[in-house]
Amino acid sequence: MRAKAAFFMVKKEEKKEKKQQSYGAKDIFVLEGLEPVRKRPGMYIGTTSTEGLHHLVWEVVDNSIDEAMAGYAKNVRVELLKGNKVAVTDDGRGIPVEVHSQTKKSALETVLTTLHAGGKFGGEGYKVSTGLHGVGVSVVNALSDWLRAEVRRDGSLYVQEYERGKPKSAVKKNGGRVEGTGTKIIFSPDGTIFPNVEFDIKKIIDHLRHQAYLTKGVHIDIVDERGDAPLFYGFCFDGGLQSFIHHLVERSAVQKIQNEEFYVKKEYEGVDVEAAFVYTNEVENQEMSFANNVYTMDGGMHLTGFRTALTRTLNDYARQSGILKESDENLTGDDVREGLVALVAVRIREPQFEGQTKGRLGNTEARTAVDAIVSEALKEFLERHSADAKGIIQKNLLAAKARKAAKAAKDTVLRKGMLEGLTLPGKLADCSSRKPEESELFIVEGDSAGGSCKQGRDRRIQAVLPLKGKILNVEKARMDKMLLNKEIRSLVVALGTAISDKFDIGKLRYHKVILMSDADVDGAHIRTLLLTLFFRYFPQIIENGHLYIAQPPLFKVQKGKEGHYAYSDAERDRVVKSLGGEGVNIQRYKGLGEMNPEQLWETTLDPEKRMLKKVTIEDSVEANRLFDVLMGEVVQHRKNFINAHATAVKNLDI
Repeated sequence: MRAKAAFFMVKKEEKKEKKQQSYGAKDIFVLEGLEPVRKRPGMYIGTTSTEGLHHLVWEVVDNSIDEAMAGYAKNVRVELLKGNKVAVTDDGRGIPVEVHSQTKKSALETVLTTLHAGGKFGGEGYKVSTGLHGVGVSVVNALSDWLRAEVRRDGSLYVQEYERGKPKSAVKKNGGRVEGTGTKIIFSPDGTIFPNVEFDIKKIIDHLRHQAYLTKGVHIDIVDERGDAPLFYGFCFDGGLQSFIHHLVERSAVQKIQNEEFYVKKEYEGVDVEAAFVYTNEVENQEMSFANNVYTMDGGMHLTGFRTALTRTLNDYARQSGILKESDENLTGDDVREGLVALVAVRIREPQFEGQTKGRLGNTEARTAVDAIVSEALKEFLERHSADAKGIIQKNLLAAKARKAAKAAKDTVLRKGMLEGLTLPGKLADCSSRKPEESELFIVEGDSAGGSCKQGRDRRIQAVLPLKGKILNVEKARMDKMLLNKEIRSLVVALGTAISDKFDIGKLRYHKVILMSDADVDGAHIRTLLLTLFFRYFPQIIENGHLYIAQPPLFKVQKGKEGHYAYSDAERDRVVKSLGGEGVNIQRYKGLGEMNPEQLWETTLDPEKRMLKKVTIEDSVEANRLFDVLMGEVVQHRKNFINAHATAVKNLDI
């Protein structure tokens, strides 16, 4: 019997006055095969934005990595080809091509056209694997306007092509005898599903570098053939997570306080555990966790097990060595994680990922395994490396001391009457609506722009908060000092969420918080300071899609009574050309205060015409690193960054 996946949708029809609505079998639509994927792609890849586009590559690469993890593949090659095509090749066993007993079709066609078909749902094909939702390559096939599969197996080359998930012909054997085994998948994403089908080479390099770190000894090559000359990249790391730790520390240019990195790789009751960490002299920490090579951005049980083992073992050592006295409090989890760079990876037979994006691991056995292995290995590490152990504990104690001092100062600042129960700041021109879902808060630079914005806004739904000058750089200040800053305190009160452990996203008074600053160097600096504040203390506002950046025009191009706004140099040139190019007056807006209220409304405030950029966090680890480099204490880090990227800056406005 042929296995089919069906998606049921109830068709809704308009009600007819005084007539009973009919509802029968004719109203049930059955979508067979891969039709559900094309109908609702977001259910399978999360989104059809650039993240979803690249997810197609990850799904195909996952199959090759599974072969490597199982010990059958040593090489994986990813090629970005002209015409928005991607080719992924491995030297694994090759997808089986014989007739499948259940579907009566080639196993290759079954894998490529049937949801939840593959070698990961039983049998001995894979002990552990990454593509565990079982939608993998079949979803890629469904969302591609063209796909070609080539399999080298049993000395022959087998080929099959598809259009939008449907085979153009049966599996064919091409040519004579071929050497080796493996699979090559070439696909072209469907432009009717993905608004943008341009692949980001940096995103692909970063993802595949992680895969190489997590799969010891596998060679991963990347070729970008889209330009005039091919670009080649290659990765192979025999050190696993130890190599990964070196990379993270070197990239961040931070100073280690350990001579030796902690590293362990063992198995515990069927769970493979690999963990590595090193302490640095920084305040921020980096923790990354993986399950079956999948980056679990939201952590999970494996990360919980690591944190528990780390906190308990360091406390035990500090007490046994006499560094912590009987009357001293235990070090907290926050104390032992300050300055920590840590990686935890598990490989588990039946992982329980939460959500299609696999952001969090739910297996309790992963917590138990990581806790047991890290506890034992860390105890041995501290005993063997006494100098490193002393340095780590001293770092933890400094963090505890700073935490207590900051808490005392923060409690003073947050005492009743400082933030709680305060009336809204006087400089805030609030909106009349009390519905957060329709309310907007414009955070504006200076009183001049604030005045124009207050006059030009829609008073019903738009509130304006002018900030005086540049706010405190919170990357260089702890919370107690930050909350003494008048401008920041006004902003916290206006948002309504409170801050720190009292933060409540449900109390956000505006579901659009819009940063609006001048289009010059000072404006960019103010915007960066505000972004730093939100990233460090209000990340939930960003994660929930509430933070935006306004895009005021750079130019007004006028010829006679006809005027147009331009938001870039290129757009200005196009407008000038469209107006004939002669007798044209070009006004360059250096500040929002140069616009009158009417101009500000029609260019920047009017929801029907304005341009807004939504702030998102695609890579929290990289974002954390960049904020530390660009806004942190170490000047040399910024100098190095500027020297590395200076040549990429065009038309610098000083």
